[in-house]
Amino acid sequence: MLQILPFEQSDDLQQAIEAYQNAKYPVALTGAGVSVASGIPDFRSPGGLWSVFNPEEYATLEVFLRNPDKAWQLYRELGLVLMDKLPSKAHHSLVELEKKGLLKTVITQNVDRLHQQAGSRQVIEIHGEHQHLHCLQCRHRLPVRKSHYKGSDCVLCPKCGFPLKPCIVLFGEDVREYDRIVAIASKADFLLIIGTSAQVYPAADIPFLVKRNNGLVYEFNREQVLTGKVSPKGNSVVDCCFKGDVEETLPWFVSLASAP
Repeated sequence: MLQILPFEQSDDLQQAIEAYQNAKYPVALTGAGVSVASGIPDFRSPGGLWSVFNPEEYATLEVFLRNPDKAWQLYRELGLVLMDKLPSKAHHSLVELEKKGLLKTVITQNVDRLHQQAGSRQVIEIHGEHQHLHCLQCRHRLPVRKSHYKGSDCVLCPKCGFPLKPCIVLFGEDVREYDRIVAIASKADFLLIIGTSAQVYPAADIPFLVKRNNGLVYEFNREQVLTGKVSPKGNSVVDCCFKGDVEETLPWFVSLASAP
């Protein structure tokens, strides 16, 4: 049965913490909500990047190949949003879980690399990352520099002259490490869903893969965005919901879960 736990000690809370501590293969799925406190807005929210740049017009592989200068209008804005950002308390909380042996892997939909910057060692980036550029023609790869965001034209490969593309997954491209994600989710017995509605595939499949393995799912979001979803067995996908700002709920949960 779904439990929505407030910031207070209770028998339900103690049971929820102990269940997590007893997990053999816990993993986390993160989204935009983890990075909001770092100054990176949710691109899908009102006023977000997608309200300015229609993904179908700017964020497809077809657009990049046909009109790279237009595609780079989006890449430039996205890069400027991500540049010089620092990890949030939520990022650091997941590092603490990993150090304590209470988290095996972070699967993230974000492209900001803040999990790695915070110190997480096991991270899978479903949609790639925006800190490197690569050439689809000669495969040359190089780190992003601020100078790449100057001007109005696309950035060209210094090796062959072909337009460079950020190492992010565009619409029309395959997501990163899909088989590995499925394998990990299929053996996970616990999933923390943090700062994401998990509506976009393959992230949307992950909670169901965990439930098929009789795993538990805890949600950390401002709103109960996954509460209405039902698993193949007919019960709620989410076993426990911690509603509120993940900058508060996740560190609080981690402090309890990692206590000796």
